[in-house]
Amino acid sequence: MDETRKRSHTYGDDELPPPIERIPVLRWLKENLFSSWFNAILTVVFTVFIVVLLLGLGKWALGARWEVIPANLKLLLVGTYPLEDIWRIWTTLYLISFLVGSAGGSRGGLMRQISMTIAIVSVVLAILPFGLMTRGWILGMGASTGIGFLLGHFGKRFRRYKHIEIGLWVLSLPVTIMLVNGISGLLPVVEGRNSWGLMLNIIGAIVGIALSFPIGILLALGRRSELPAIRLICTAYIEIIRGVPLITLLFMASIMLQLLLPSNVRPDLLIRAMMTITAFEAAYMAENVRGGLQAIPKGQYEAANAVGLNKLLTTTLIIMPQALRLVIPAIVGQFISLFMDTTLFGFIAILELLHISRSIMGNVQWRGTIFELYVFIGVVFWLACYSMSYISRRIEKSLGVGER
Repeated sequence: MDETRKRSHTYGDDELPPPIERIPVLRWLKENLFSSWFNAILTVVFTVFIVVLLLGLGKWALGARWEVIPANLKLLLVGTYPLEDIWRIWTTLYLISFLVGSAGGSRGGLMRQISMTIAIVSVVLAILPFGLMTRGWILGMGASTGIGFLLGHFGKRFRRYKHIEIGLWVLSLPVTIMLVNGISGLLPVVEGRNSWGLMLNIIGAIVGIALSFPIGILLALGRRSELPAIRLICTAYIEIIRGVPLITLLFMASIMLQLLLPSNVRPDLLIRAMMTITAFEAAYMAENVRGGLQAIPKGQYEAANAVGLNKLLTTTLIIMPQALRLVIPAIVGQFISLFMDTTLFGFIAILELLHISRSIMGNVQWRGTIFELYVFIGVVFWLACYSMSYISRRIEKSLGVGER
């Protein structure tokens, strides 16, 4: 009865849903895998190939030296970050989990699922054979998520709570950078910052996404501007940056920039790398946004003019939300590409997860463990990219992208 009510609500009273046909397993196999002698031969050959491959992988996995991962876990995750300052990393994770939990309690939906996932994962990780102190830190993430969830659940009754929540999200980025890196006069700066591990990939992706997205929107609007000077500058920037490989720009930022600037105004190498990847990704983001702007029909502009909206309100309230909604897959794909591009930091002597694994293999004790390390790195990157892709699909579904 409930299923019938849901389907009638989805398709309407006068509209019937498509019929559901259940095909037996043997019939499906015959129609899809053994429909002809050629398909039957292909099915058998590929089945044998997959079985042999899986057996080989299983044999290797059982004999692999997986102890290299837990033995070097701290180095893989945070590099040579000082042990006495690890509390800064955990404080940052607590802040993020608290904000995610607060958003899950006040907004529900996807954010609620993410907050529940963080809480469950923290409990599962605490069961693994870590040290007692590490287990306490891990459980603290689940606790901070739960506190944020409760605060968001009860705080959403207040009118300005969501505005405060957005403000905290905006402030979380500079606070995170100050905690992790330190700031002169307030918090001691962490020295020896050439080895960061996975933390560098995550921070680079977060900073790049947070900064390249608004800059890309401004560049896209500038390229469509009616003022020739602004349009020419934005177009030249986009075309020049998109025509140069990222690795070239990183080398220029690490070597040439410090030669051109005075010694007293040279930013740190990590800051230069963040600025470079942000500038690079903003150019590609601008083209994605411009594609969405071009897809908006002219009637939307005319309708906005008819109700008396000026160009600023038309762009911010009518055009831009529709344009961003249309290009969500392209934008998320760019975010995933940005996360992958952070592995290039290793070529300018800032060791992230991929390049720090090579330093581990330089240890005589762990020689010959290249495949174990690369499997671990591949799983970490796949989980991060799949999570972004999953969130993108949920956002598209909630906004009805491709349905109307």
